[in-house]
Amino acid sequence: MLEIFKSNEAKILEKIDTITKGCWINMYAPTEEEINRVANDAQIPVDLIKDALDDEERPRIERDNDQVYIIVDYPYITHDDSGFPIYETIPIGIVLTGDCILTVSLKDTPILADFKSNKMKEFFTFKKTRFALQILFVISSYYLRYLKLINKKTNEIEREIHQSMKNKELYAFLALEKSLVYFTTSLKSNKVVLDKILRFNYLKMYEEDKDLLEDVIIEKTQAIEMAETYRSILNGMMNAFASIISNNLNIVMKFLTSITIILSFPTMVASFYGMNVGIPFQHVAHSYMIPLLISGLLTGLTAFIFWKKKYF
Repeated sequence: MLEIFKSNEAKILEKIDTITKGCWINMYAPTEEEINRVANDAQIPVDLIKDALDDEERPRIERDNDQVYIIVDYPYITHDDSGFPIYETIPIGIVLTGDCILTVSLKDTPILADFKSNKMKEFFTFKKTRFALQILFVISSYYLRYLKLINKKTNEIEREIHQSMKNKELYAFLALEKSLVYFTTSLKSNKVVLDKILRFNYLKMYEEDKDLLEDVIIEKTQAIEMAETYRSILNGMMNAFASIISNNLNIVMKFLTSITIILSFPTMVASFYGMNVGIPFQHVAHSYMIPLLISGLLTGLTAFIFWKKKYF
């Protein structure tokens, strides 16, 4: 998909059909024809565009003459077969040329939704450096938002797992931990890119742009710390709750074993008195009461002992 936008004289974003100076080109899941068109019209190497379409591409920043090429990872949500949310990361490429700015990714990302709908303050397509920094800031904000969702989901699973004897909750914890690994790795790589922008002057920045870049770095650092903290907590919780699930199962097995032992006494006494041989008091009236009394005595005594030992 190829979209072209440009801020008009009233500084309102509008959609246009051709690539012109000061425009914003947005591409997601582009066709080969769209890639070639943008490469020819905007004078951007095809390889640079295709790099961002590789979901294994690592974050980096490059400069070639008047073009600056940035790749960073942004977070997105998918769902597994059971509908459980999975948080992953995917690259987005940002290319700043002398005339325009290009964003390219494999998916239509919500990161750019506010830009497209004119909800982003102080956003103009012709201010390329500021636009790129605003995208990086929004990406950092989405990391923080999704980290809070992961923490909320962790708390929900924690409440469910207290009485659980199944592995479903542990699988959910494993999926969340996997998401945090993706986040931590991507955030650290993104921060390296931001540090290079700050130190090596890849982008021409005014004072307000530098302030925005510092805000982005602060947000990114906070997200890294949150991801590492949540990951440590999740690791500890998985170990603790694995023990809890095992302990819950042991309690149930102990209860069932106690009931089995208690119920075995009436069966055992009845088996003895049911033998086809002579037994004491077999001719006494109401002799059937004898095995009932013996069974009741043994059952009651055993149940009392188990109760005192808190087996159930």
